[in-house]
Amino acid sequence: MVLFRLAIVLFAFTLQAQSVSTVMGARANGMGYASGALSDGYAMLNNVAGMATLTQPAAIAAYQLAAALPGANRMAFAVGTPVKPGALGFSMFRFGDAVYNESVVSAGFSNKFGLAALGVKVNYIQYQAEGFGTKGVLTIGMGGIAELTRQVTVGAYITNINRPLISEDGNRVPALLSACLAFTPSEKVLVAAEILKDLDYETTWKAGIEYTFHPKFFARTGFNVKPNTSFFGLGFKTSRLNLDYAVQYSSLFQFSHQASAAYTFGNP
Repeated sequence: MVLFRLAIVLFAFTLQAQSVSTVMGARANGMGYASGALSDGYAMLNNVAGMATLTQPAAIAAYQLAAALPGANRMAFAVGTPVKPGALGFSMFRFGDAVYNESVVSAGFSNKFGLAALGVKVNYIQYQAEGFGTKGVLTIGMGGIAELTRQVTVGAYITNINRPLISEDGNRVPALLSACLAFTPSEKVLVAAEILKDLDYETTWKAGIEYTFHPKFFARTGFNVKPNTSFFGLGFKTSRLNLDYAVQYSSLFQFSHQASAAYTFGNP
């Protein structure tokens, strides 16, 4: 395990900067992270444009446990509130342990224009590795979501547009581009497909399904290609509280588990 952590440090600081994904929320996790067209309280940790639909202030918290990889857990907290016009959000994210960790603090704004929503997010990312010190950079991200019909929604976003330098030898924070298509053939079924492209790596293909088997209960599943990963999740929802759980499996990293909660303030 020490060798694994050392490999992470060397990869991040001497080969190429590679930020850990900050997309969080067990709903998205259960659907294989095919979530770029979703509008919910987790938008600050996903496609920031999704915040535009907020009608009351909301707070979310999420934690992911990588059982086979001690020191590779992720956690996040976010709040969002509607304003005139649009919505404002703030989030915090952390990955890792004392040997190697990444922390991200973000502020975002989104607004809806007819059937489309646009958002922008500013992030402060801090990388810290034992023996290598600390490096902090500012990045910018933006996204959009459009309702083409009552059944079809598309979303797209880009992370780290400015790609700031993270080392003296020219390595930069990676830019990630994502595009998602969501289809709701009925009130009980949501199907989503997404592609994620790191400019320096192969495209990741994602697909997920959410099924509402009771007004308050949800079942989810999903799959990713490159790397191949499978997902499953369950959710519970009331007028104010959402509780979600998801598990994912890959042959390389084995099982990981994520739990998240979202609470809406004010009158529903």
